Amino acid sequence: MFAPEVVEEISILIRVDFRSKTSRMATHMSRCRTWCRLQRFGIAAYRKYSTGGGYPNVSLSTPLPGIPKPVFASVDGQEKCETKITTLENGLKVASQNKFGQFCTVGILINSGSRHEAKYPSGIGHFLEKLAFSSTAQYGSKDEILLTLEKHGGICDCQTSRDTTMYAVSAEVKGLDTVVSLLSDAVLQPRLLDEEVEMIRMAVRFELEDLNMRPDPEPLLTEMIHAAAYRGNTVGLPRFCPAENVDKIDKAVLHSYLRNYYCPERMVLAGVGIEHEQLVDCARKHLLDVKPVWGASLATNVDLSVAQYTGGIVKMEKDMSDVSLGPTPIPELTHIMIGLESCSFLEEDFIPFAVLNMMMGGGGSFSAGGPGKGMFTRLYLNVLNRHHWMYNATSYHHSYEDSGLLCIHASADPRQVREMVEIITREFIQMGGSAGEMELERAKTQLKSMLMMNLESRPVIFEDVGRQVLSTGKRKLPHELCDLISSVTASDIKRVTTKMLRSKPAVAALGDLTELPTYEHIQAALSSKDGRLPRIYRLFR
Repeated sequence: MFAPEVVEEISILIRVDFRSKTSRMATHMSRCRTWCRLQRFGIAAYRKYSTGGGYPNVSLSTPLPGIPKPVFASVDGQEKCETKITTLENGLKVASQNKFGQFCTVGILINSGSRHEAKYPSGIGHFLEKLAFSSTAQYGSKDEILLTLEKHGGICDCQTSRDTTMYAVSAEVKGLDTVVSLLSDAVLQPRLLDEEVEMIRMAVRFELEDLNMRPDPEPLLTEMIHAAAYRGNTVGLPRFCPAENVDKIDKAVLHSYLRNYYCPERMVLAGVGIEHEQLVDCARKHLLDVKPVWGASLATNVDLSVAQYTGGIVKMEKDMSDVSLGPTPIPELTHIMIGLESCSFLEEDFIPFAVLNMMMGGGGSFSAGGPGKGMFTRLYLNVLNRHHWMYNATSYHHSYEDSGLLCIHASADPRQVREMVEIITREFIQMGGSAGEMELERAKTQLKSMLMMNLESRPVIFEDVGRQVLSTGKRKLPHELCDLISSVTASDIKRVTTKMLRSKPAVAALGDLTELPTYEHIQAALSSKDGRLPRIYRLFR
């Protein structure tokens, strides 16, 4: 006979074993029922919420019961926020484009650049770009300006081109008043101290040395092709300060220039990411009745010259063998850029020229390809893929308010310069042929996608708004530009190319130019039917 304690313990064990068997049986039965439902109703019947309840047995193509009907956003490619423009009493234009976000980009664009320096020493725009956001009437130094912007998470920048000067600030929206006040001070109240001007002279000299030493010659070639195309006038004047003018530019020269060109009617205050009324109020407060540091006087010496395309050649013999040293040095190359006159960005032909430039495309021979790299453009298919010795072939389009320049930059070994030039002249002639339907559609699609992707960036929208309002007084929205691009036909491309080929070529050559054909031979090739250079015969090589 067992003791009572043992009997009780055995009975507990029996109950636990029975319960565990019952539990296992229930689990097994539940699994069987689930599997039957899964086979009968599908996977939706097996899913469960986190609370343990099962999903209703509804297919994915059927709306859920009790849920409101969804409203989907419509995509029509049009901006809902139009660009608003107000002209103040003093002639200053205020333009804004609202854009959701915590930050805004605001700046002042001025109709002033190197093309306006005909009556002054060339290089003033270069100096003003370097002197921007230095000490002003309100701020003792550039450091004070940067510290003020830092409180609003802001940064500042100034850029000059051949026809526009742009002062810009990106900062938090709540700091708008401070930003506009700072811009007004930087543009209209710079101190231009002697020590600041001397520091800029040193910076300009260093930049000129760097320009001639850098492995990428594109900025130097762009300068040379403009000098060749517009010899001695407007956009052909140097954008970088010539070495002989560095010591000629001082405070008096700068004030004389600013007095003529930094006036309200030649300015646009542009902003992206802010309310238009708020920007107009700040403009009235800080830019309406402000007297510039050089004194308020009527502009009497403004250069109104229209660009005169001349064509011609600019050559620079240079040893390029040691431009890029190191473990993987760039081989010695000769760089050639050939250009022809296109059109102003105000003309209707500007869009067909932009499509033509995209169709030519090109790039460097080292590109790995991939979507969006332009591997199906003409300069890749006809030049880089066929001539392995060509290092680079790229098309560029520069357009201004009264003229334009479409050019091709190519580089290769100095011994093959003549053949390279002939390949480029043949490509120019072939532009006049009929463009294939797929080729044209690809170029238009690529141009539209590039336009739309670039305009996703707030600073790019700011520059687009400012430049368009400065040059035309209004802004074409992206969907309008896309419609114009879509309407370009093969006959438009042929028409603008035929017109372009009538102009004299502009040629820039840099490096070892022993094998460079004469300018007359290049001109003859561009006037021929096949683009071939005239044959030359030598008794001795």
